[in-house]
Amino acid sequence: MKYYSLNHNAPKVSFQEAVIQGLATDKGLYFPETISPLAPAFFETIENLSNEEIAFEAIQQFVGDEIPEATLKQIIAETLCFDFPVVEVEKGIYSLELFHGPTMAFKDVGARFMSRCLGYFNKDNKDSKNTVLVATSGDTGGAVASGFLGVTGVEVIILYPSGKVSDIQERQLTTLGQNIKALEVDGVFDDCQDMVKKAFLDESLKHKNLTSANSINIARWLPQMFYFFFAYKALKKQNKPLVFSCPSGNFGNICAGIIAKKMGLPVEHFVAATNVNDTVPRFLENGVYDPKPSIATISNAMDVGNPSNFIRIQEMYHNDLEQFKKDFSSFTFSDEETIAAMKTIYNADGYIAEPHGAVGYLGLKKELQNHPNAIGIFLETAHPIKFLDTVEPTLNVKLPIPTQIESVLGKDKVSVKIKTYEELKAFLA
Repeated sequence: MKYYSLNHNAPKVSFQEAVIQGLATDKGLYFPETISPLAPAFFETIENLSNEEIAFEAIQQFVGDEIPEATLKQIIAETLCFDFPVVEVEKGIYSLELFHGPTMAFKDVGARFMSRCLGYFNKDNKDSKNTVLVATSGDTGGAVASGFLGVTGVEVIILYPSGKVSDIQERQLTTLGQNIKALEVDGVFDDCQDMVKKAFLDESLKHKNLTSANSINIARWLPQMFYFFFAYKALKKQNKPLVFSCPSGNFGNICAGIIAKKMGLPVEHFVAATNVNDTVPRFLENGVYDPKPSIATISNAMDVGNPSNFIRIQEMYHNDLEQFKKDFSSFTFSDEETIAAMKTIYNADGYIAEPHGAVGYLGLKKELQNHPNAIGIFLETAHPIKFLDTVEPTLNVKLPIPTQIESVLGKDKVSVKIKTYEELKAFLA
């Protein structure tokens, strides 16, 4: 498998090169040269397969022979060492819970998969070191810190916006130590992301062997397709069309879902549910892609003004907006609507949704009006405990502290405050 830049001005590269480089030399995101549909028999018998077997069949074409089959299966086994429950919230509507991993966020899958791929590629280069440079709006930082903790030959530097991630999210990325460093940026997520992209293209930093663990990296992004296969397996026996609603910030999850559909997964429709950072909903209304600076909300992991992965979605539809709209909708919701949805879900069904999941629920309810015979699935991307300052007062509940979270609560935060790219560059150098 070869990967090409979506800016179309850089050489094609292998899976290994794309993982290590993160971003192409022309600033473009990498994209697979082909997406081959899986055999119909795979979907016909999917309920007989384990999650590990499903994941191997899904990812194998994108890795090719660059990781031996036995090693790839081991990487997948270590990546998927927790559950992905599909929970009925109300009749015909399900929550796909993606928060049962070590940092209680969906990004555990991509971070664990990528760290193990990078570890395999580094196994024979004991004298060289890669620097994983990543920006986070919330959960990416903790998942990357956990996934890469102690990985030989990899240093991890995480940039996050000061005061704009939850306390637990901040602790998960600032308390681990070892090869994990946290930089607290005076700004918003987009400022962090811009610094990271600038560093990748800085010739004077080439010796640092920079790569990213955001969903711009193919090894972080592609494994997110697994969730959609798992949900289909769980709901297949109902024999109804499926509508997926993804709370969307950088659009990695929903982009991976569309890849799964291109591989043959039976999905009727996708919904990208956003908070007030509404670049994509506005694009679908007027055809103009007009990113704006991000606005802080209670669903902070979605506070992204210029979602990196949307260009990958456009590529899969050959920039044909009308074809795209047949498979895809996007709606925007305010904090007030999000809080009201959290209360509705809890009061009616006893289900505790955190703000991102509630946004996904709202988008799903809106789109299901167009699909009366479909089953709806919204992605719950993080455990409610990560947003207890919002969840507890909104629902008047006291959340028990999960074991995964207890482990970081007693530790001291260690971060370095920066304001400018020059300060990041000085830290790297």
